[in-house]
Amino acid sequence: MTALRRKRSTAPTLSVEKSFATAGHRYVAGCDEVGRGALAGPVSVGIVVVDLGAPSPLRGVRDSKLLPPSEREALVPRIRRWSVASAVGHASAAEIDALGLMSALRAAGGRAWASVLDTVTPDVVILDGNHDWLSARSQGVLYGTDDGACAPVEQVDLAGCTAPVHTRIKADLTCLSVAAASVLAKVERDALMVSLAADHPEFGWDVNKGYATEGHRAAIDAAGPSAYHRRTWRLGSLDRPGAARMESGG
Repeated sequence: MTALRRKRSTAPTLSVEKSFATAGHRYVAGCDEVGRGALAGPVSVGIVVVDLGAPSPLRGVRDSKLLPPSEREALVPRIRRWSVASAVGHASAAEIDALGLMSALRAAGGRAWASVLDTVTPDVVILDGNHDWLSARSQGVLYGTDDGACAPVEQVDLAGCTAPVHTRIKADLTCLSVAAASVLAKVERDALMVSLAADHPEFGWDVNKGYATEGHRAAIDAAGPSAYHRRTWRLGSLDRPGAARMESGG
């Protein structure tokens, strides 16, 4: 049995989400990001809110990286119907360059959070990973670059996430709400990259979705970066002056 099949054999559940009911919480949000390690395109953050007062099963959901595209796309309408509220927020490559990756993630998460609040206010959030980049308490860095200078891009005034955030490593493998959020974010971001590929076919975004494949780097060497590339990162196979930051995996 392959490693992939072993991972797929254990489906995420609502066990972690239900553990918050003992503290009187009813609406629990799962949150995950995609696009962190790409060379082009946005970082995207998905949020899915479940009602612990009326939990229901949802079969077939896994961390988005473990599902083929056709299965992810088929799950989207089912996740939307199953959840109390759901949303995906994006932060552009220009924002990543101007603000730094963590602050850009916070911007994308804040946009998703604001959309969810139109329907329901979650009591608590489960965030995949070990670092809380979502909470509003550190929102101030959203408007400055890593060296303290003002960001050269206009920002929307976002309240950010005000609910308690609980980080959990590999939550996308164990928590159903987080896995569902990863699926929504992955499908929406992939569709965006495919649409951008129509105007920039040389980069192969319809296939690589902006990630650092050998072919993508070679295309950047040949054509130069586009407006959708993260220009502060090492993009092509050739070193460029001023490319101080490296991309992070994820």
